[in-house]
Amino acid sequence: MEKILIIDDSPVQASFLKSLLAPDYEIAVANTAEAGLEQAKIGDYSLILLDVIMPGMDGFELLKKLQEEVVLLHTPVILITSLNDIQNEERGLTLGAVDYITKPFHPAIVRARVHTHIKLYQYRTQIERDATVDQLTGVANRRRYDTISSRRWQDAVRLGIPFSICMFDIDKFKVYNDTFGHPAGDKVIKAVAETASSMLRRNTDFFARYGGEEFVALILGGEGKADFDHMKKIRQAVEALRIPHNPEVSQWVTVSIGGITVIPGPEAAYDTYLKMADTMLYDAKRFGRNRVVWSSERMEQWREK
Repeated sequence: MEKILIIDDSPVQASFLKSLLAPDYEIAVANTAEAGLEQAKIGDYSLILLDVIMPGMDGFELLKKLQEEVVLLHTPVILITSLNDIQNEERGLTLGAVDYITKPFHPAIVRARVHTHIKLYQYRTQIERDATVDQLTGVANRRRYDTISSRRWQDAVRLGIPFSICMFDIDKFKVYNDTFGHPAGDKVIKAVAETASSMLRRNTDFFARYGGEEFVALILGGEGKADFDHMKKIRQAVEALRIPHNPEVSQWVTVSIGGITVIPGPEAAYDTYLKMADTMLYDAKRFGRNRVVWSSERMEQWREK
């Protein structure tokens, strides 16, 4: 059920709006602008109904603050007010409101407009999701990775916590494609992605298809040895799928994994450590494939097998 936040200093009007919409939506209410702003940041709402005339911070000022928050930038806001002149309506729409409802309003009109904007929000959200998901595997695509890697790196710098970058590659994948064909190769890519992503379940874990038969995982807040051990389990899980390979190169489809854990400082560059993770992947292949090679935050190196 979609969630709507009503921000209105009048308990009577807020209660009335809630009664209109509650049968179809999950409704939350805030009776001050300040409370509404805090609630909006954490509530994952599909729509905000905002009263304009409130004591202290009015609806226009709150709307500007909502638009400044990255997490709320695309959350639609409908202004509800007794200010029915063109200048205030124009001001509200210019500030980013998607609609402007004047009092007294008809309940059917409110429901219809809310329904319309919820549908538009759902449609836009789906379009945005499709643009950031790899169509073959269902995991995040390279575009999504570019966005998330930057955010997670900044979080690690700000919090001073470990950050792990991990590169995966399906071993001898070109040989597999040449032997079994590209449709079979696509099934292998999908199986590997499903297996690896299912084993990265924390909110701070991130997994994406980097390109072709390569994947990347980001882990925020883990310790190097623990992340290394977890990647070994993922490598073993892929091997345990028992997908037959070309017997001249391997009995089963396997992956090589290279990673690095670092506690980044303010001057540290993400791309520098991404290249180091890629070097660890190269070493995993150089040492015989189907293994994990890792460098810790203390520049220790662990090698499987």
